[in-house]
Amino acid sequence: MEEAYVRLHCPECDKDWESTPSSLPSHDTDYHCPTCHTTRRLAEFTRTDHDLRTLKKLQ
Repeated sequence: MEEAYVRLHCPECDKDWESTPSSLPSHDTDYHCPTCHTTRRLAEFTRTDHDLRTLKKLQ
C-alpha cells in the first residue's frame, strides 16, 4: 500500500516540498519552514485545498 503525501509551499520563501501526513503535526499547530524558518499554522503551508483535506483526513 502506498502512503499518501501532501504538497507544502512556504508563502515567504516559495520553497515547495512534499511530506507524509504521519510525519507532520496537526493542521492547526504552528509549523516552521525548513528553509527560512517562517512560522505559521501548518494549514497555511498546504498548497491546495485537496492537500489540506488529505492532511486532516489522514492524521
